[in-house]
Amino acid sequence: MRRAILAAALAVVGAATAAELDGRVVNVHDGDTLTILSARQQIRVRLADIDAPELGQGFGRASRESLAALCAGQQSAVTPTATDRYGRTVARVSCRSTDAATHQVASGMAWVFTRYAPTGSPLYSLQGAAKAERRGLWSAPQPVPPWEWRRAQKQ
Repeated sequence: MRRAILAAALAVVGAATAAELDGRVVNVHDGDTLTILSARQQIRVRLADIDAPELGQGFGRASRESLAALCAGQQSAVTPTATDRYGRTVARVSCRSTDAATHQVASGMAWVFTRYAPTGSPLYSLQGAAKAERRGLWSAPQPVPPWEWRRAQKQ
């Protein structure tokens, strides 16, 4: 049953890969992942171009709270860009007329995910400003990017 629901949700997302989806944010998992309810389907969405601290990592819970303050229970506009290896829709998400990834990076609650973000992305300058002003995770003496933290946890 669960696989059938997941397959149906992926079919909806797959059919709308370039089309915008509208839905209410029903869950914020962490600082870069949320679930929306669109056309009676729950769709797990990973914010494009950013990587937020994991929940067990410094600033992980603060990052989730930051995204929740912006998006939890709100109508959202979701523009899918890809599907990741976990089956999540990778997308640009806007809540309250604010781009969620931009909000997270500007607040110091996420890194620009250099592996995926385009070179000329305005996110880089927002991250530089957050770092210079020691906002959020940049207030820590030596913040560890989540991709490095995850790699260390595997070892």
